[in-house]
Amino acid sequence: MNPIEHILKDYPIIILDGALATELEGYGCDLNDQLWSAKILMENPELIKKVHLDYFEAGADCAITASYQATIEGYQRRGLSKEEAIDLIMKSVQLAADARDEFWAGQPDRPKPLVAASVGPYGAYLSDGSEYRGNYAAGFDELVAFHKDRIKVLVEAGADLLACETIPCLEEAKAIVEVLKEFPDVTAWVSFSAKDHLHISDGEKIADCAKWLNDQGQVVAVGINCSAPETIESLIKEVKTWTDKPVIVYPNSGEEYDAVTKVWGGESSSHQFAEDAKKWHQAGAQIIGGCCRTTPEDIRVIAAWARK
Repeated sequence: MNPIEHILKDYPIIILDGALATELEGYGCDLNDQLWSAKILMENPELIKKVHLDYFEAGADCAITASYQATIEGYQRRGLSKEEAIDLIMKSVQLAADARDEFWAGQPDRPKPLVAASVGPYGAYLSDGSEYRGNYAAGFDELVAFHKDRIKVLVEAGADLLACETIPCLEEAKAIVEVLKEFPDVTAWVSFSAKDHLHISDGEKIADCAKWLNDQGQVVAVGINCSAPETIESLIKEVKTWTDKPVIVYPNSGEEYDAVTKVWGGESSSHQFAEDAKKWHQAGAQIIGGCCRTTPEDIRVIAAWARK
């Protein structure tokens, strides 16, 4: 079943959540760590559930799990066993599902929210900012092997679909699609990080990515995340030209990330996020939310016009 299609046949827009890490930091978590928000799965998992609930209450139709930087290799590097790593990755899905079910018990007048298991890029595991460059030393087979184990765990954990996000190069998207073939009943969205109005992070045209993904049946939405808001409208139009799949966008706040210090800087444009989101919907995006440095308030203001 395609859970994206299931909602969009009755509703004009699916509202995603916003930044998980930003909210965790707001609750006092220190995420200056190679594991980033995946560290909190070890230290304070109930806080992750609380953030998911915050976003559902703000209007989100979909929670993206805390597994973006949660990999078996990453946890083993921290000293955990493979079994402990698998348990934590599965927990990321369970926390989001528990929050969804708790919220849904009192909300019959909205589509039942989805749980999308985050599949972060190889660059997130490296923790060197290469998810915004795509200049991996790893080849296709290495990328397939890297993604296979975690995707298997997330599928077994029972997520509604996979959120393959912040992908910086088409080669990695192709590797993920290769893994998906081993799980024929599983669907996923693929969203890229972009460097400008026409190109993803490694310089490939977003149009070429959309064209290739249009033929991949298990991919149920294509788009852009964690990219500058001012690039999004143009990128939507490029994607729409080459695929009939729903377009998904969840940009960051407009600030820039320093991979060395692991700190965001520069100007935020989140004060106009709701107006920007309207433009993205008018340009053809049907699935809209926020990425790094966005908040439940940003999702609330999107929901205010999207649900009218």
